[in-house]
Amino acid sequence: MITPTGFRLPRLCLPRPDLDLAKWAVVACDQYTAEPEYWRQVEALVADAPSTLRLIFPEVHLGAADAPARIAAIQQAMQRYLADGLLRDHDGAVFVEREVDHGVRRGLLLELDLEHYDFSRDSTSLIRPTEGTIVERLAPRIAVRREAALELPHILVLIDDPAGTVIEPLAAERDALTRLYHSPLMLGGRHISGYAVDAERAARAVRALQALGQPQASAARYGVPADTPPMLFAIGDGNHSLATAKALWEQVKAEVGLDHPSRYALVEVENIHDPALAFEPIHRLLFGVTGDLRQALVASLGARVSFTDVPSAAAMRERMAALGSRCQTAGLIGPGARFAVVEIVDAPSTLAVGTLQPLLDDFVADGSAQAIDYVHGDDVLERLAQRECHVGLHLGTVAKSDLLRMVVREGPLPRKTFSMGEAHEKRFYVEARRIRHA
Repeated sequence: MITPTGFRLPRLCLPRPDLDLAKWAVVACDQYTAEPEYWRQVEALVADAPSTLRLIFPEVHLGAADAPARIAAIQQAMQRYLADGLLRDHDGAVFVEREVDHGVRRGLLLELDLEHYDFSRDSTSLIRPTEGTIVERLAPRIAVRREAALELPHILVLIDDPAGTVIEPLAAERDALTRLYHSPLMLGGRHISGYAVDAERAARAVRALQALGQPQASAARYGVPADTPPMLFAIGDGNHSLATAKALWEQVKAEVGLDHPSRYALVEVENIHDPALAFEPIHRLLFGVTGDLRQALVASLGARVSFTDVPSAAAMRERMAALGSRCQTAGLIGPGARFAVVEIVDAPSTLAVGTLQPLLDDFVADGSAQAIDYVHGDDVLERLAQRECHVGLHLGTVAKSDLLRMVVREGPLPRKTFSMGEAHEKRFYVEARRIRHA
């Protein structure tokens, strides 16, 4: 059996060498959605300089009345940057090194074939989501992409390569590669570097990826029957961005034909075994809270749920760690400076987030809270959750060693289960790619 590759080497647009990359590169648009002050800082730093800030839609503004005008400005900026020669074409894979809190994270830029991607709950495609997709969240993203000349990638895709056959050889030979860019990143992002991968090394990486995608190799990795469809790429960050690309591709492919750039999406591929890649939890923050979340949890879970009040956020985290796997736990912050540990036995879902998310959705749906946001960082949650009419849920995360096995065996995890690093460690936009014929 020959496994389809599901990817190809990319055709990129890189920023012109004389541009200030420290102002050009901004963090993924789906970060800091509860912190508009972060994006105000970005605006101040960028000022009038050429920047990917003009080419993306920071999702802190998704509900704004001027969203259509913002989208039109993005599409115009793309055309202007191309016309003004601010972007230069580059064909071929790019090896990326990014300084993060836990070391240097390494990745490889590729284009994924959307014909081999299915984001449905029962997906068995070569490219799969690790978390559930909220289809109704795709519409504003589709509006941004529909008339866009370019895509800018913040999608991070995981491969399961314990022997380090794909990316690690490039890291070992980095000094032999041609450096394309190197720059500090704004607001705690540290540094990023990109290197051109020559044809010989790219071909070696392609062969290694194809070997990982063989059904026998995939089945052996996850302890599943040999005829189980293989999973080669698992979406780690940017699941809704890739789902947006897929949804739009399905809408247009009959019109534009299969040989069209929008059939593909630009991503950075990373090895889940990279020691600098840390998984962090994604917490829940409720706004406009008028109901009693404790009562709502008891109403749904009955005697299976209990609460232990503690004096501080630190004590909350310590108790959660001490309980370990004896029960499912979450930290409850608010109203005000009130802290507790939620303890659940005989839980209906494998993970605490799977148990709690439907209950939080119901809490919002019945008007007990206005909205829910997904927050990175313990300190951010603790600060925001103590504001008036806010309540926070501090969640744990799935272990790296368990993630892909769970996805293959059980399907996508609940939405926003984990994060690949903290918000300031997310992918910064540097490269772009044409998604319309020139």
